[in-house]
Amino acid sequence: MALMRDLEDIQEEYEFLEGDERYRLLIELGRELDDMPDALKTDATLVRGCSASVWVYPTGETDKLHFLADSNAAITKGIVALVISAVQDKPASEVARMDITGALEPFDLKNQLSSNRTQGVPNMIALVKEHASRIAAG
Repeated sequence: MALMRDLEDIQEEYEFLEGDERYRLLIELGRELDDMPDALKTDATLVRGCSASVWVYPTGETDKLHFLADSNAAITKGIVALVISAVQDKPASEVARMDITGALEPFDLKNQLSSNRTQGVPNMIALVKEHASRIAAG
């Protein structure tokens, strides 16, 4: 289990970069995700609405949510990593209350990337928050 970079650290680096360098950072973030076994890449873990295939699998307990995630597209996988880094290893109750969309706003993904690359992001955020709420509620 690799330790993910904090979203604030990523944001600092991202703001410093421009254009293609930002794409490279996203690709790098995607490579830093924990490996997700192929056996977990099922229809049940597939995030709907994404142009690329994206899988998210929750592990961990109430005190610390942990997600495995993957995508078959490098930049999309980087976006997945951004979302996951906002919530990784945080308590379920905190994630359930968190404004993940707001936390990602400084990255201005809608203007940085094509709409088909970002269309599944709200679905992924909803999936993460639903899981956190379910766990937090006991």
